[in-house]
Amino acid sequence: MSDLQITNLYKRYGNVEVLKDINLDIKSGEFIVFVGPSGCGKSTLLRTISGLETISAGQLEIGGRVVNDVAPSKRGIAMVFQSYALYPHMTVFDNMAYSLKLTRTPKDEIRKKVEAAADMLQLGPYLERLPKALSGGQRQRVAIGRAIVRNPQVFLFDEPLSNLDAALRVATRMEIAKLKESLPGTTMIYVTHDQVEAMTLADRIVVLKDGVVMQVGTPMELYDHPQSLFVAGFIGSPKMNFLTGKNAESYKAETVGVRPEHMEIVPNGKGVWSGKVIYSEDLGSDSFIYVDIGEEEAIIVRQEGKTPYKSGAQISFAPKGDLYHRFDKAGKPLTAGTAAPAKAAVAAKSTKPANPTTEGTPDEGVVGAAGAVAMPAKPARKPAAKAKTATPKAGAVKTTAAKKAPVRKAPAKPKV
Repeated sequence: MSDLQITNLYKRYGNVEVLKDINLDIKSGEFIVFVGPSGCGKSTLLRTISGLETISAGQLEIGGRVVNDVAPSKRGIAMVFQSYALYPHMTVFDNMAYSLKLTRTPKDEIRKKVEAAADMLQLGPYLERLPKALSGGQRQRVAIGRAIVRNPQVFLFDEPLSNLDAALRVATRMEIAKLKESLPGTTMIYVTHDQVEAMTLADRIVVLKDGVVMQVGTPMELYDHPQSLFVAGFIGSPKMNFLTGKNAESYKAETVGVRPEHMEIVPNGKGVWSGKVIYSEDLGSDSFIYVDIGEEEAIIVRQEGKTPYKSGAQISFAPKGDLYHRFDKAGKPLTAGTAAPAKAAVAAKSTKPANPTTEGTPDEGVVGAAGAVAMPAKPARKPAAKAKTATPKAGAVKTTAAKKAPVRKAPAKPKV
């Protein structure tokens, strides 16, 4: 078993808390990714799990055993660092076999384990080479192979791809994904600042900020249901657009968030927002259009194929259906999620963009999954309720008038 439980974990350096009340329950065989900006505490959390950093408070269990005070070498873990940390004078085989030699593992068993790991990582032809004769991706695979031969309960990866160029990063990411499938019973914890790596590799993602866990969930849960402005802006590439002030007033929210891929360009004057194109990126398969509408940052609109819009062009745009998110002053979601495809399709066909000002407000309608507003099935119920309330008031006025009438006529009789 390689379950891992973290309970009320704190890490302090003097009076500075860098990890604050961390609670995680990681199941055996899960691939968990810690993600967040630089300085959020993700690498420190990984190092406390490895035993390279002590825990200031709380409890850490691996396989049901409390390991707070257990030496790193006795925890049943293997760690792959950002730097390859290979011995330059040793061959690939000797680098991978080194930890086994230290534990006096029989030579036949060492060879068997190293060759099996080399085959898994496609390193068989390079076992007799020195690290200097390898590419960056091959060196990183040697470092991973060195961890595999130890047969650990838990793999720890500390930003293993950050030293690689873009092409090697993609290729090595695929190798790590294959490794995950080859070792289904082994728990893997992976640290990165790259949310694309997190989205493509993880079973679940742990988003951290300032030493605090902001949200835990599957990649699609975080994409569709962000529980804060921070998570909404961090997950997704390009990041979510945020609209505030007058641009968010009609949605009755402090902030409205719309992902670039959930924006659509509409005829001028018919969109929810309008602005001037300040920059566009044509990538062939799709384009990213940057629009100035008065926010601190340009709004990004993603469009399939090549874009005809150049700098200086005026465009109008709106969310696709109810694919948007609403947040309050504290940055918490008023609603969050993804709209049903049918609703999005109906809105896309409409000649008018989805606009809460004309199609109902959150107070009058039914709140959609993504902060959208859809009018209820029987809108006549509210007017009917008002009519019932008004009837007794009218009756009360008539009763008062009836009581006053005799008082006025009483003094008139003696005069007659």
